[in-house]
Amino acid sequence: MKIKVPFYFFILTTLVIIFHSCKKNEPQVITETPPDAPYVLNFGNLPVPLIASDNQLTREGVKLGRMLFYDKILSSNNMISCASCHLQKHAFSDTARFSSGVGGLKGKRNAMSVFNMAWNTNHFFWDGRANLLRHQSLMPIQDPLEMKETLDNVVKKLQSHFYYRIQFKRAFGTEIINETFVSLALEQFMNSIVSANSKYDDYLAGKVTLSEVEERGRFLFFTEYNPAFPSNSGADCQHCHGGNNFENDKYMNNGIDNEMGITDFGRQLVTNAASDKGKFKVPSLRNIALTAPYMHDGRFKTLEEVVDHYNLVKSSTTLDGSFEQQLPNGLQLSDYDKQALVEFLKTLTDPVLISNPEYSNPFIN
Repeated sequence: MKIKVPFYFFILTTLVIIFHSCKKNEPQVITETPPDAPYVLNFGNLPVPLIASDNQLTREGVKLGRMLFYDKILSSNNMISCASCHLQKHAFSDTARFSSGVGGLKGKRNAMSVFNMAWNTNHFFWDGRANLLRHQSLMPIQDPLEMKETLDNVVKKLQSHFYYRIQFKRAFGTEIINETFVSLALEQFMNSIVSANSKYDDYLAGKVTLSEVEERGRFLFFTEYNPAFPSNSGADCQHCHGGNNFENDKYMNNGIDNEMGITDFGRQLVTNAASDKGKFKVPSLRNIALTAPYMHDGRFKTLEEVVDHYNLVKSSTTLDGSFEQQLPNGLQLSDYDKQALVEFLKTLTDPVLISNPEYSNPFIN
C-alpha cells in the first residue's frame, strides 16, 4: 500500500536539510574581546606601575605581544624568537653567557631578564641605549648578532598571515600591520610580566618565617656597612638593590674591574660622558637564583662568586661612592655571612612567574 506524503512535507524537509548544511559549513564564530578591554595586572606589594598613557595594557594587545614574543618569524632565518634568549623557566633570561643569534653568532653581553619592566623608567639595556621599552623591543630584531632581520620584512611576513591580521585588528583596530604596532604589542606583553610572589613576599605578608641563616642574610642585605662596629655592620646591598623590586633603576660602576680592566665602557658608549665609564644598569635581584650567569658579561657562574666579588670590589675612577668606604679591606664577611646572603637571595625566587601560563608559549598546546 502506498502512503501519500503531502507536498508541503517535502518542502519542509528540504528547508531543514539546507539550513543544517549551511550551518555546518559556516566558519566558527569566535567571541572577541573588545579592543579596549583592560588587562589587569596583579602586582602584589610592588608600587603601582607607571604604564605609558599611549599604550595602556589591553587583553588583546598583551595577547598579540605574547604571540610576537614567541614567534620565530621575527628573525631572518625564522629560527629565533625573543623567547629563545629570554626563557620563562629562567625568569626570562638566558643561561648562556652570551646568547646565540642567527648563524650561531654570539652577542656581546648577557641577556637581561624580562620581568617587572613596568617598574623600569630609566631607559633599557645594560647601557640604556633604548629610551622606551617599545624601542628596545625592535632592536634585537635588527641586530646582526641576534635576529638579523629588517622591520620591513617582519611586517611583510606578519601581514601574510590571516591570524596575525585578525589579531592586530583586535588589538589596534586595523589589519594594516606596521612596526609601530609591533613595538607597542611587544611592550604591552613585557609590561604584563610581573614577579611578586616569592618566599620573601610571603614573609612580608606574615605568611612564612625565614630560617636562621636566611634571617642573617636579610640583616646583612639591608644593613649599612659600618667598619667602626663590625658586629653590627651589614653588607649594604640595599643601597643599589633597594625597594620592593630590589633595584634602583640607575647605572652604576660596581667595582668588577679596576681602571685598566674596564674594556666595555657601558653607559659611556651612549652618553659619551667620561663619568659614565664602566657603568651598567642595576638589575632587579628578584629571581636571581634562576638567572646565572651574572653581571653584564656573565663572568660569574654562581651567587657565591657574586658575593665574593662584593666582599672586596676593585677601585676605579667611576666606582660608585658607596663602595669607597669599604676599601681597601672590603666587607670582611665570614664564610657563614657569605652563605647567609646567598640563602636570602634565594628567597627572592618566584615560582609563580616561571609557571604562569599567561606568560608561556601560546603556540604550544
